[in-house]
Amino acid sequence: MKEKDKIRDSVKKAYGAVAGSEKSCCGPKTSCCGSPAATETLGEMGLSCGDPVMFSRLKEGQVVVDLGSGAGKDVFLAARVVGDKGRVIGVDMTPEMLALARENAEKFREMTGIDNVEFREGTIEKLPVEDASVDVVISNCVINLSPDKPAVFREVFRVLKRGGKMVVSDIVLNRALPEKLKNDAGLYAACVAGALMLEEYLEAIRGAGFGEIEILKDAMYSTGNAGADPISLKYGKALEGAASSITVEARK
Repeated sequence: MKEKDKIRDSVKKAYGAVAGSEKSCCGPKTSCCGSPAATETLGEMGLSCGDPVMFSRLKEGQVVVDLGSGAGKDVFLAARVVGDKGRVIGVDMTPEMLALARENAEKFREMTGIDNVEFREGTIEKLPVEDASVDVVISNCVINLSPDKPAVFREVFRVLKRGGKMVVSDIVLNRALPEKLKNDAGLYAACVAGALMLEEYLEAIRGAGFGEIEILKDAMYSTGNAGADPISLKYGKALEGAASSITVEARK
């Protein structure tokens, strides 16, 4: 098995377990990679979390894709904004998460009367979405889990319409991690070990063809953000000041 496939398989297993336990990877009531924790609106999340829907300034009738949609939190938030004339597509590679998201979609329809969401199985490096068919692509701390981040941004560029935008919340590093942490599978699944340095991350976006790149939020990690997450608590001192949670907007 290739190294990228091993990483992807490890992440899939980790988030399959998250779906089964209905516990977030990044602490209580947060959404590192699409926790089933909530379809509720979350506030400031700090490390491993963000609010790309709020920053996206979505409009009624838009088509939105959520990368690594997990149990559907951001999909449902976006669906309320774009309304019946719009559409929101969640893409996830984890069968357990997809099953949970589809169950939640039924509840969402019953609660709101809105029927504009769907969930597709696939990887974010090869999106099951047509060329130039999407107005906005969002993601909430998922791209850092990909073993091929430039490929993700190229795919986002492909599916966006001309003038469309990407708004992603993610984790970037401010300094290199110690080797023992970079190779820790648990910390990779916790959205940190696989993260890029900030400039590497932005360069990958530029390399995909995007322009008008803007950092909308940049929050430094501190041990106070760890909540009850055992991984972050275990490595808290080593991670202090090493990572930031950012939200980036880029246009095609």
